[in-house]
Amino acid sequence: MMSSSPAVPASPHSPPPLRPLRRLTARGRDEAHRVASPLELFFDLCFVVAIAQAGVELVHSVAAGHPGEGVLNYAMQFFAIWWAWMNFTWFSSAYDNDDVLYRIVTLVQIAGVLVLAAGISQAFTDHDYLVVWLGYVIMRLAMAAQWLRAARWARGAERTMALRYAGGVLLCMVGWLGLVVLPEPARAWVFLVMAIAEMCVPLYAEKDYATSWHPHHIAERFGLFTIIVLGETISAATVAVKSAVAEHDALSELLPIAAGGLLIVFSAWWIYFVVPIQVHLRSNRQSFLWGYGHYLIFASAASIGAGLEVAVEEAVGKAHLSTTAASAAVTIPTALYLLTVWTLHSRHFKVGLAQQLVLPVTALLVLCCTFLGDWAVPAAGVVSALAVATGTTLTARAAGRGHPAEATAAAS
Repeated sequence: MMSSSPAVPASPHSPPPLRPLRRLTARGRDEAHRVASPLELFFDLCFVVAIAQAGVELVHSVAAGHPGEGVLNYAMQFFAIWWAWMNFTWFSSAYDNDDVLYRIVTLVQIAGVLVLAAGISQAFTDHDYLVVWLGYVIMRLAMAAQWLRAARWARGAERTMALRYAGGVLLCMVGWLGLVVLPEPARAWVFLVMAIAEMCVPLYAEKDYATSWHPHHIAERFGLFTIIVLGETISAATVAVKSAVAEHDALSELLPIAAGGLLIVFSAWWIYFVVPIQVHLRSNRQSFLWGYGHYLIFASAASIGAGLEVAVEEAVGKAHLSTTAASAAVTIPTALYLLTVWTLHSRHFKVGLAQQLVLPVTALLVLCCTFLGDWAVPAAGVVSALAVATGTTLTARAAGRGHPAEATAAAS
């Protein structure tokens, strides 16, 4: 006769099993050990697919000699991607309960951004925004559903705040329909009006009650997305160099561009993450400006990769633009990135005029590199790396003078 093994008793220290559906209530702002979840990391990865598609179309527009139109289209597509990502990030920091329904609605949002990514090419080439709008609608309906679910369990001012968010999201979603139904000359104005309206929704919704977002969690989420965007930049530039070498055997022309691009991206990573920005995020007034400003950080970081691709195409004679214009495709987003990171991050932690001037002066020098012809990109890379070296040197000198507070600020 066979005997069954005795059941293994549960450990007294193991957490109780969680129900598939749970209340969607606010989490604590002072919650310990709050980190990004696997679902959030998957969410970020899928959103970068759409950013990559926008970058490809930006390269095609700039290389074809239509930089103005390309940048405008890119700004419009990137706003939709960034805004949907940021709204979810801020919501999840305050209300993520990781139950089955929360996961499903988040996966719906991921499906929406993939639909949006599929329509980016049509939006660039044919100015047809139907698929992009449909993808955005899917994402925003899911976001409104999350806020309505939060409102169900909230009371008082918190419930009013959640309902304002849901109503604002739905109302703006209707307004974006103007990109589909209105004549093409009016669409740029529709974008401007609706972008402002979207950014006003959080300001209105939280005017009486602030969500309990977590400073460390928010800083980590934005930092991780920056890493992914910079990684996509390196990937795009690598593919461009590989293709150019295979087709034109122009390694001597492309190696300086590749080296300069790597120095720029490495410096961009160093400059962003040397600052412990979570200590600065203490109120909605600070966090809204910081979060909104990341539109420029993310967009410029992704544009650096597109600019490197344009520089590669110009070097092998495939782009219909001058060397100076191709160089500007790299130096302008690099300078914008440096200035924005200084504005949002570094200036809050610098001590003394010398430290404060490092990034603004570096941005100016990077712009001057535009006019160095074939050596513009490697020169911009060297200038960016020198900015990192200068900051590190100032930190060491502050520490050597025996000023711990100043050394800490310089390191930050």
